[in-house]
Amino acid sequence: MPFRWDPREHLALGKYVVKWLLIAGPVGAVIGAAVALFLWALELATHARWDHPWLLWLLPAGGVAVGLLYHLFGKSVEGGNNLIMEQIHEPGGGVPARMAPLVLIGTILTHLFGGSAGREGTAVQMGGSMASTLCRWLKLNEDDTRELLMAGIAAGFGAVFGTPLTGAVFALEVLAIGLLSHRAILPCLIASIVGDQVATALLATRGMGHTAYSIKSFATMGLVHATPHLSWVLTGKVAIAAVAFGLASVIFAELTHSLSRVFRAAVPWPAWRPALGGLLVIGLAILIGRDYLGLGVTADPHHPEQVSIVSSFHLQGATMWSWWWKILFTAVTLGSGFKGGEVTPLFFVGAALGNAMARVLGVPEHVDLFAGLGFVAVFAGATNTPLACTIMGIELFGAGSDNLLGSGFVVYVAVACFLAYLFSGHSGIYLSQRISAPKFGDALAREATSLRAVRESRPSLFGRLFSRPASKSPGRDSGVNAGSSD
Repeated sequence: MPFRWDPREHLALGKYVVKWLLIAGPVGAVIGAAVALFLWALELATHARWDHPWLLWLLPAGGVAVGLLYHLFGKSVEGGNNLIMEQIHEPGGGVPARMAPLVLIGTILTHLFGGSAGREGTAVQMGGSMASTLCRWLKLNEDDTRELLMAGIAAGFGAVFGTPLTGAVFALEVLAIGLLSHRAILPCLIASIVGDQVATALLATRGMGHTAYSIKSFATMGLVHATPHLSWVLTGKVAIAAVAFGLASVIFAELTHSLSRVFRAAVPWPAWRPALGGLLVIGLAILIGRDYLGLGVTADPHHPEQVSIVSSFHLQGATMWSWWWKILFTAVTLGSGFKGGEVTPLFFVGAALGNAMARVLGVPEHVDLFAGLGFVAVFAGATNTPLACTIMGIELFGAGSDNLLGSGFVVYVAVACFLAYLFSGHSGIYLSQRISAPKFGDALAREATSLRAVRESRPSLFGRLFSRPASKSPGRDSGVNAGSSD
């Protein structure tokens, strides 16, 4: 049997690897350094707000500042993450370099004055902006531009959460529902690993690091050693919780998109929209409490009883409705025009909802497990990235836990993430996501090219509820008015 091999193919592959090491490596390092700077500034802003609670009263003024900043200098970058995704799908004018400093300043102001937002959007936009700038400098072709923009997303995401493998897979998976392209896997992996390592090293010089999470109930309940395989009862309860996680992601995405449209319709001048949002957030804080302001990873040290992501891993660390209040605070903040990401608030929503579901399903001894599953599963539903979120569950919770990976934990994470992804339907926080393969037989999704197209084709909830049946006529079926779209 002839042995067929062309050494030129492997020489070309070697050249390809060297090329992306020389391009994606430095890009990852620069983005990692920028993310470290951002996380350090975010830490200072958060502690300043904790130490000076009166800063919350300046949130409307901070909103005007953010609104003016983008109105005067940032009209071309208001698309945020969606703009980067659109440039990857169809490279055109690129992502303006000004996106990085604008989103950095806007996010810090949002957190300084108490807006409820995250950090992933900022890191991803900084990464995409820097990668796009380098594409223009190097005059890369369209294919290389796409790959380097994806590497920028991977570096920003991997560095901001300390999850390099998740960052690489997230950049590949987030672009299109039902399609995972491996073309850019090498530059994404290089950039994400380098970005994470640089950010981690720089943060360490400031005595900072990523939050460590742990799930201890497996060991304390004897599940690691006594039950090394799946518990089918527990798997069933995880599946039920996953449905709730998927529905929560729909509520989060739709409320944020809808409020954004309401603010735009109600307040024509962009600078006043976040000012109005700031007033509403202050009102919510007065009525509900300050637990749901800011990032929410840990509680204000002056008020350790506050609900946070970390506290949700403990039985009494969240209320039954903490997840809903975080959704509301965040939707008002982001929908009105403040800057920041959605992912960390989604982590909060998921952890708090997991805490509640553990009690509802009668497994309070596994509250940390369900909080961890909700942490990644709500994110999976809102971003339509179940594989990346399954890997994130392993990177965040499994790697540092003795024998946890051999106790069925990975299967529970996968069940939670993939079912949440399915039950989120064709919705999500990134409306520029393409639909390559619909999740089920949805006629709108089959005909649409993006989540935005699906959403705009759907009748609004109120239109569906209050529309009147069309009058019947001979030879024709009766129907229902579609109603106006949100």
